[in-house]
Amino acid sequence: MAVDLSGVLKSEFEKAKNSFEKAIEKGDMKLAGEKAGKCARLLRELAVNVPHQKAKYLDTAKKWEDTAESIANGSFKQKTVIKDEQEPTEEEFESQIEALISSSEVTWDDIGGLDEPKHLLMETVVIAALRKPEGIKPWRGILLFGPPGTGKTLLAAAAAGSLGATFFNVGADKVLSKYYGETSKLIGALYETATRKASKSPSIVFMDEFDALSPSRSGDVSEASRRALGTLLTQLDGFRDKKTDRLVLTLAATNTPWDLDDACLSRFPRRIYIPLPDAKATEAIIKVQSKGLDLSRIKLNMIAEECVRKLYSGRDIAYMCQQATWAMIREENKNLHKLSALPYEELRNKSLKTRPLEEADFESALESIKSPVTREVLEKHRQWADEFGG
Repeated sequence: MAVDLSGVLKSEFEKAKNSFEKAIEKGDMKLAGEKAGKCARLLRELAVNVPHQKAKYLDTAKKWEDTAESIANGSFKQKTVIKDEQEPTEEEFESQIEALISSSEVTWDDIGGLDEPKHLLMETVVIAALRKPEGIKPWRGILLFGPPGTGKTLLAAAAAGSLGATFFNVGADKVLSKYYGETSKLIGALYETATRKASKSPSIVFMDEFDALSPSRSGDVSEASRRALGTLLTQLDGFRDKKTDRLVLTLAATNTPWDLDDACLSRFPRRIYIPLPDAKATEAIIKVQSKGLDLSRIKLNMIAEECVRKLYSGRDIAYMCQQATWAMIREENKNLHKLSALPYEELRNKSLKTRPLEEADFESALESIKSPVTREVLEKHRQWADEFGG
């Protein structure tokens, strides 16, 4: 998996640029030359890590290299100092948003339990497509809240995968920027692109860690965050008021709904609590996660009840099934690691030995997996759901 280093590189560039400017003020030309060279190297690395802004970063890097060279040969003049990077253009913002579009092969059948939110999402898209009276409108904003690992992200992926929607997977780190005004412009570009794509198929904008994008303005919030939130509210209001058959559905997910801004909550009239799975849902998740394996030797209801007692989320249950499966694999394939010496094409002609899963396979998994969710946190979610959910 590729690692996004753009944030770190931008931060290092700012530090190097500030050091360069201070060195110039002090007349330390040797240090200034070193920092100018460092700025150029960091910008060239940014060009590799941010392909859609490659030309801009390479152009600015060349200017810093020229500055370092002019310092070295004594021809540097104060007015040639590079003050800032050029502000990204609208096209560059849209290109950055295009990079957030992903395809999903997850379907509703891949999700155990969660019948109510699944049905709601299905109905929303169906209503958007049907001919209907003007007063009947699909939901435009749905908030999914609950403990971590309960399937909020999976629901969004299944909606996109099953409905053939354009899926904008928007992690907070992808649109939050320390540069003033940039977050607002990215949010604007996000919804402009989503609207354009919705002419052919529904657009689903999934905002994970939504509390990072919409912190309560009653607390200590920076002006940049307030401006970004204002832009988001304006975009959500626009979709609510538009008379259009194009569906741009915003799905927001959070583990801490009590941290959200009140005005932002009002833009999400449907707020669905995604709780920890009960015994029935747990059995369904185990079956999904163990697809293709024989479960006839285990007492599924007993394992499900233990998962509920230990406050397992859907993610915890998936990890448990994976560990149980690996326990079976290692027992049936004693020297599996030795096959790594074979060519990959030869490995593809061999088959993995399996057997029905047994309760002993699950025992060690149940011992090792500890849920991070506490009963106090669950109670806080239940109280918030009673007061604000629905």
